[in-house]
Amino acid sequence: MNKKLFGIGLASLVGLGFLTAASASDPKPEDAAKYRQSVYTIIGWNFKPIGAMVKGEIPFDAAAVARHAQYVELMSKAALEGFPKGSGPDAVKHTEAKPEIWTNWDKFETAMSNFEEEAAKLTEAAKGGDEGAIKAQFGKTAETCKACHKEFRKD
Repeated sequence: MNKKLFGIGLASLVGLGFLTAASASDPKPEDAAKYRQSVYTIIGWNFKPIGAMVKGEIPFDAAAVARHAQYVELMSKAALEGFPKGSGPDAVKHTEAKPEIWTNWDKFETAMSNFEEEAAKLTEAAKGGDEGAIKAQFGKTAETCKACHKEFRKD
Protein backbone atom coordinates (compact mmCIF):
# COMPACT_ATOMS: atom_id res chain seq x y z
CA MET A 1 0.00 0.00 0.00
CA ASN A 2 2.79 2.44 0.87
CA LYS A 3 4.49 1.78 -2.47
CA LYS A 4 1.21 2.49 -4.21
CA LEU A 5 0.80 5.77 -2.32
CA PHE A 6 4.40 6.69 -3.10
CA GLY A 7 3.77 6.00 -6.79
CA ILE A 8 0.64 8.12 -6.77
CA GLY A 9 2.48 10.90 -4.95
CA LEU A 10 5.41 10.71 -7.33
CA ALA A 11 3.09 10.78 -10.35
CA SER A 12 1.39 13.85 -8.90
CA LEU A 13 4.74 15.56 -8.40
CA VAL A 14 5.77 14.74 -11.95
CA GLY A 15 2.48 16.25 -13.10
CA LEU A 16 3.21 19.35 -11.05
CA GLY A 17 6.62 19.46 -12.68
CA PHE A 18 5.08 19.50 -16.16
CA LEU A 19 2.67 22.23 -15.12
CA THR A 20 5.51 24.18 -13.59
CA ALA A 21 7.70 23.77 -16.65
CA ALA A 22 4.85 24.89 -18.88
CA SER A 23 4.14 27.98 -16.84
CA ALA A 24 7.58 28.69 -15.37
CA SER A 25 8.48 31.17 -18.06
CA ASP A 26 5.70 33.54 -17.04
CA PRO A 27 3.65 32.23 -14.13
CA LYS A 28 0.71 34.22 -12.88
CA PRO A 29 1.34 35.51 -9.34
CA GLU A 30 -1.68 33.61 -7.99
CA ASP A 31 -0.46 30.37 -9.58
CA ALA A 32 2.99 30.81 -8.06
CA ALA A 33 1.41 31.36 -4.63
CA LYS A 34 -0.77 28.27 -5.03
CA TYR A 35 2.25 26.23 -6.07
CA ARG A 36 4.34 27.26 -3.07
CA GLN A 37 1.41 26.79 -0.68
CA SER A 38 0.94 23.28 -2.06
CA VAL A 39 4.63 22.50 -1.60
CA TYR A 40 4.53 23.70 2.00
CA THR A 41 1.35 21.76 2.67
CA ILE A 42 3.14 18.58 1.64
CA ILE A 43 6.18 19.51 3.73
CA GLY A 44 3.98 20.11 6.79
CA TRP A 45 2.00 16.93 6.18
CA ASN A 46 5.23 14.95 6.37
CA PHE A 47 7.19 17.00 8.91
CA LYS A 48 4.50 17.00 11.60
CA PRO A 49 4.42 13.22 12.19
CA ILE A 50 8.20 13.16 12.50
CA GLY A 51 7.95 15.94 15.07
CA ALA A 52 5.25 14.06 16.95
CA MET A 53 7.51 11.00 17.12
CA VAL A 54 10.51 13.06 18.19
CA LYS A 55 8.44 14.64 20.98
CA GLY A 56 7.09 11.25 22.08
CA GLU A 57 3.50 12.19 21.24
CA ILE A 58 3.17 9.10 19.06
CA PRO A 59 5.26 5.91 18.98
CA PHE A 60 8.55 6.13 17.13
CA ASP A 61 8.49 4.29 13.80
CA ALA A 62 11.79 4.44 11.92
CA ALA A 63 10.22 3.30 8.63
CA ALA A 64 7.58 6.04 8.81
CA VAL A 65 10.23 8.65 9.62
CA ALA A 66 12.26 7.53 6.60
CA ARG A 67 9.23 7.77 4.32
CA HIS A 68 8.19 11.19 5.61
CA ALA A 69 11.76 12.51 5.49
CA GLN A 70 12.04 11.57 1.80
CA TYR A 71 8.99 13.68 0.99
CA VAL A 72 10.29 16.62 3.03
CA GLU A 73 13.59 16.43 1.17
CA LEU A 74 11.90 16.20 -2.21
CA MET A 75 9.66 19.18 -1.51
CA SER A 76 12.56 21.22 -0.10
CA LYS A 77 14.05 21.05 -3.59
CA ALA A 78 10.79 22.22 -5.18
CA ALA A 79 10.02 25.13 -2.86
CA LEU A 80 12.21 27.89 -4.29
CA GLU A 81 10.47 27.71 -7.69
CA GLY A 82 7.33 29.01 -6.02
CA PHE A 83 8.78 32.47 -5.44
CA PRO A 84 9.21 34.09 -8.86
CA LYS A 85 9.49 37.87 -9.04
CA GLY A 86 6.09 39.54 -8.92
CA SER A 87 4.41 36.87 -6.78
CA GLY A 88 4.72 38.66 -3.47
CA PRO A 89 2.13 40.35 -1.27
CA ASP A 90 1.74 43.28 -3.66
CA ALA A 91 0.38 40.93 -6.33
CA VAL A 92 -1.23 38.14 -4.30
CA LYS A 93 -3.96 38.64 -1.71
CA HIS A 94 -3.58 35.42 0.24
CA THR A 95 0.10 34.97 0.94
CA GLU A 96 2.15 34.76 4.09
CA ALA A 97 5.29 35.65 2.14
CA LYS A 98 6.92 38.91 3.21
CA PRO A 99 8.23 41.37 0.63
CA GLU A 100 11.71 40.81 2.11
CA ILE A 101 11.91 37.59 0.10
CA TRP A 102 12.26 39.60 -3.10
CA THR A 103 14.13 42.61 -1.67
CA ASN A 104 16.71 40.35 -0.01
CA TRP A 105 16.72 37.46 -2.47
CA ASP A 106 20.29 36.27 -1.79
CA LYS A 107 19.58 35.84 1.91
CA PHE A 108 16.28 34.07 1.17
CA GLU A 109 17.95 31.78 -1.34
CA THR A 110 20.61 30.91 1.25
CA ALA A 111 17.92 30.13 3.82
CA MET A 112 16.18 27.85 1.33
CA SER A 113 19.47 26.16 0.49
CA ASN A 114 20.10 25.56 4.20
CA PHE A 115 16.69 23.90 4.47
CA GLU A 116 17.45 21.67 1.48
CA GLU A 117 20.77 20.60 2.99
CA GLU A 118 19.32 19.81 6.40
CA ALA A 119 16.33 17.99 4.88
CA ALA A 120 18.76 15.78 2.90
CA LYS A 121 20.66 15.06 6.12
CA LEU A 122 17.36 14.16 7.81
CA THR A 123 16.66 11.63 5.07
CA GLU A 124 20.12 10.12 5.56
CA ALA A 125 19.70 9.97 9.34
CA ALA A 126 16.29 8.38 8.90
CA LYS A 127 17.69 5.70 6.59
CA GLY A 128 20.05 4.73 9.41
CA GLY A 129 17.12 4.26 11.78
CA ASP A 130 18.97 5.58 14.85
CA GLU A 131 16.37 7.41 16.91
CA GLY A 132 18.93 9.69 18.58
CA ALA A 133 20.50 10.72 15.28
CA ILE A 134 17.06 11.31 13.78
CA LYS A 135 16.01 13.48 16.72
CA ALA A 136 19.18 15.55 16.52
CA GLN A 137 18.86 16.07 12.77
CA PHE A 138 15.15 16.79 13.01
CA GLY A 139 16.02 19.64 15.40
CA LYS A 140 18.57 21.06 12.95
CA THR A 141 16.11 20.82 10.09
CA ALA A 142 13.35 22.47 12.13
CA GLU A 143 15.72 25.32 12.98
CA THR A 144 16.15 26.12 9.29
CA CYS A 145 12.37 26.34 8.98
CA LYS A 146 12.06 28.61 12.00
CA ALA A 147 14.87 30.90 10.84
CA CYS A 148 13.28 31.37 7.43
CA HIS A 149 9.77 31.84 8.85
CA LYS A 150 11.00 34.43 11.32
CA GLU A 151 12.48 36.62 8.63
CA PHE A 152 10.42 35.86 5.53
CA ARG A 153 6.93 34.79 6.61
CA LYS A 154 4.08 36.80 8.11
CA ASP A 155 2.66 35.57 11.43
